[in-house]
Amino acid sequence: MNNKVMIGMSGGVDSSVAAALLKKEGYDVTGVTLKIWPEQSCGIQPEGGCCSLSAVEDARRVAFKLGIPYYVLNFQNIFKDNVIDYFVDQYIKGRTPNPCIACNKFVKFGSMLDKAVSMGIDRIATGHYARIGKDSESGRYLLKKSVTDLKDQTYALYNMTQYQLERTLMPIGGYDKNTIRDMARDMGFHIADKPDSQEICFVPDNNYGSFIESRMNTPVKPGKFVDTKGNELGEHKGIVYYTVGQRKGLGKSFGKPMYVVRLDVENNMVVLGEAGEEYSKGLIASELNWIAFEKPADSMAVKAKVRYSAKEEKAFITLLDEKRIRVDFDKPHRAVTPGQSVVFYSEDIVLGGGIIDEQIN
Repeated sequence: MNNKVMIGMSGGVDSSVAAALLKKEGYDVTGVTLKIWPEQSCGIQPEGGCCSLSAVEDARRVAFKLGIPYYVLNFQNIFKDNVIDYFVDQYIKGRTPNPCIACNKFVKFGSMLDKAVSMGIDRIATGHYARIGKDSESGRYLLKKSVTDLKDQTYALYNMTQYQLERTLMPIGGYDKNTIRDMARDMGFHIADKPDSQEICFVPDNNYGSFIESRMNTPVKPGKFVDTKGNELGEHKGIVYYTVGQRKGLGKSFGKPMYVVRLDVENNMVVLGEAGEEYSKGLIASELNWIAFEKPADSMAVKAKVRYSAKEEKAFITLLDEKRIRVDFDKPHRAVTPGQSVVFYSEDIVLGGGIIDEQIN
């Protein structure tokens, strides 16, 4: 491979320091910002959002300070087809997708790497808090957790392939966030204290339901809230406004805490349960991707994580066939949500993961 690397620059502190570290290590670095949102929609975006002028300007200023080439690449159609349309479609089907995982799979480590190779650049880099290693016995590339669990981002990276891992650099995976900010200050970067992005980039007000409804061909239909025994509890405003595990924002008082435990799309019902009923003993997952091995043993003990903010929990996985896996938790797990991902770990190594299809109660 050549010494050239293309790094995705968001205008934030992590990717800026990552670019500086790569240059310090002797790489021939090119910075890029991926334009993923139409300009006419930027009016709803906060400054610093995915398409704001300030984000591009911040990245450009860092690139200029580092003395590296910088480009803005138009990925709007790729992002719409693989992230936004997917996000909307899954919510309509009563599932809760993770758009960051789709973006990493199809945009950052798919299309951006393809673009880099087409420009004669053999590697890409990002500011993710994760590490890439290689197993000396199997020769497989490994995805490993960041040195700090507080910022570890491997949950959203489990779809990476061996081809992508071989050609990707993640320079800040060995540092914590405070150290990265200190390094940015020492480098004289104006973005050293810039806040981290918190919400999904294309839904800045966090109102998923309204965003989805605005992109549907037919109006959202209200339906019934029911309990786990089928008793009617009232009317909901449309399935796209709810997700498994949700307690707040149901739009109705039930006299006691009630949680969304299931979305019944066929009957247009939101199933609610009392405290404890939102827990599941296991799950079935598909769309599997394995990193640490070609495929796992027919059954094995792992640590499993069912959403980005969740803790890893002991679990036992059993292959049902080449496309599906059963996961049984040692202890019942809260808010197991179809459409989200389940990711498997062994110590600090990501074994692989998949998309949750159904709960096992």
